[in-house]
Amino acid sequence: MTGRLGKAVRQVGWAGALAIVLVLALGLGASWQAAHAIHQGQRERAQAVLNRAADLSDASVGSEIHRYLDALRTVAAAVGSHNELTYDDFAATTAPLRQAGLVGGTSLVFLVAADDAQVPSVQDYWRKRGVPDLELKPQGNGREHLFTIFTRPLDDTPTLPAGTDLSQAAEPTTALWESRRSGDTAVSDTYVLLRDRGLPAAEQQLSFLLASPAYGDPTPDGRREFKGWVVLGLRGQDFIGRVLNRATQGQADAELWARNGGGEESRVARLHQAGQHPDLRRETPVPIANREWQLVVSVDSARMGGSAQALPLLVGIGGTLLTLLVCAMLWALAGARGRAEARVVTATAGLRAAQRVADNQVALLNGILERISDGVGVVDETGEFLVHNPAAQAMLGDASDQSGIFRPDGTTPFPTDEQPIVRALAGVATDNVEMLIRDPERPEGVLLSVSGRPLDVDGQRAAIAVFHDITEAREREADLAAFAGIVAHDLKNPLTVIGAHAEMGRDALPDHPEHAAESLDRVSAGVVRMRRLIDDLLAYVTARDAALKTTEVDLALLVTDVVAERVGHLRVKPDLYVGTLPRVVADPAMLRHVLDNLVGNALKYVHPGRTPKIDISAQPAAPGWIRVEVADRGIGIPDADKPHVFESFHRAHAGQSYGGTGLGLAICRRIVDRHGGTITVTDNPGGGSRFSFTIPAALPLVPAAVDVHEYA
Repeated sequence: MTGRLGKAVRQVGWAGALAIVLVLALGLGASWQAAHAIHQGQRERAQAVLNRAADLSDASVGSEIHRYLDALRTVAAAVGSHNELTYDDFAATTAPLRQAGLVGGTSLVFLVAADDAQVPSVQDYWRKRGVPDLELKPQGNGREHLFTIFTRPLDDTPTLPAGTDLSQAAEPTTALWESRRSGDTAVSDTYVLLRDRGLPAAEQQLSFLLASPAYGDPTPDGRREFKGWVVLGLRGQDFIGRVLNRATQGQADAELWARNGGGEESRVARLHQAGQHPDLRRETPVPIANREWQLVVSVDSARMGGSAQALPLLVGIGGTLLTLLVCAMLWALAGARGRAEARVVTATAGLRAAQRVADNQVALLNGILERISDGVGVVDETGEFLVHNPAAQAMLGDASDQSGIFRPDGTTPFPTDEQPIVRALAGVATDNVEMLIRDPERPEGVLLSVSGRPLDVDGQRAAIAVFHDITEAREREADLAAFAGIVAHDLKNPLTVIGAHAEMGRDALPDHPEHAAESLDRVSAGVVRMRRLIDDLLAYVTARDAALKTTEVDLALLVTDVVAERVGHLRVKPDLYVGTLPRVVADPAMLRHVLDNLVGNALKYVHPGRTPKIDISAQPAAPGWIRVEVADRGIGIPDADKPHVFESFHRAHAGQSYGGTGLGLAICRRIVDRHGGTITVTDNPGGGSRFSFTIPAALPLVPAAVDVHEYA
């Protein structure tokens, strides 16, 4: 063997042998380094798919569970508002939920509590209110029982009969007591529903229920009567399966795990569709009522590569073969010119084949860019377009010279240095920046959502932007907001009639009998609460869906108007201080709603007998932003409620005599979010609360002061 090697070296010479070894080492290193880079790129693409699927799953599950919780809280509030609840009242209240698309929901049930001695009287009471054949069936003794009274089926499976005692089932019992203790919705441990335990094992699902307490209207001393619970049962796989299937779009596996009361974890639902060997995963906490569950999303990185999953191996093997071929060519050149020429011909054919593959890949990329509906543009460091697909050309039209690019209000020119592709050239990534494009052929304009990313092209700085037409989406949102306004108007008309008749009835009473006057007072109070709820719901929808109409706003004048309207009719004026306030850029109507809500809360949530004290001030925040603060000396917000006060229907002082729908601060957060700012609440040193929010500043800033003596 040694003799043959020595002979081969002598044939090509030491210099030739050294050159062959060097080429072999460099070729193999480059080939497998390229294979590793391709494999790493596939892993990064799979990770991107995983992140997108996880984000969509988290958002979908959170949005859907909040929809179910809002529906349950609404029903509980409606049930509690009835002084003498009947079966017909419950049926009318829950009827719309059959068409609400509550997938996985089994039924809505109204339950009451009764100890052993109360069973006969409770049974007689509910028989007279619409369940004549009700038979309460207590399980065990010496404890408080939990009886089902009214049931609204949400699917076609059998329901539990009225009078069933749930106190022997630990999971629902624990959730019911927790919801009553906290005064808010609670979720149970996962278990097989009582109604499903007769099904075959293969058809049983891990389920859970959501329980919300039903309280009556506040009494004059601020107390609220506890009337029972409204419970929504959910089958885990049916509920979560649909949400996750829609979010992952067949690209990822997803599992939802519940952490039960004893710390034990159980899998609520699983969606398997991402291949046989998922090797990338991400865990995300998901709030479910009073608990935090875990959402696990995983993908098979090899499957994400599709038909190209073997590409790294092919590149490595191909590069190795090509290296060996080059080495053979060198060997041939050192030995015989004829053989070398033949090898060159073979190698040239291989290179041409590789060039054809590269040309095909470029053609495929160009075909994709020409056919996708979103616009894609790539510019070099001078701003010249390197890539400008047809969709981008159609969207930008004749406005590519900057003269036809505006902010979403359609009148304010969009600053060149704030455009996504310009910021990307400066190294700053942006997402979903809205801009309006207008030219002579499109006088109404096209509303685009633009995202930009920095690029490096052969060592030169470049940028890519993706344009998405959202004109129709914004028009649909405007139509939805208009529809909500019409519905609110139509709902408030009968309330006006009811309120008017209540006042006429009071005036018509000859001697104003006490019991009749009290009934009319309750009718009037109910009309006021319903009107307030409709106004807040309309504002809630408008804050989310209505188009922003931003303009330069004098914050001082706006605060003056809001404060005058709030305190002008009061006999006892509050202790009010308004500092120097600047001009800002905002939707005037929406910004007014934020200020009106915060000032109104500061006037309302005060200790009995105390004069309200309010400080309104502003100072610069981040560059281009203003922080507005509204501080009071009221009753404050408990620490446990601070993270939740901006959520829908959350009331920090539930059970007390302070009225409200639980939507005011949620509306404020939506409005501030849509302006790109943030809103927070902290304790005010010395007592009370301090709310602060950020809003874009007007340029240049022109501060204006308010004469606080006007309200003294």
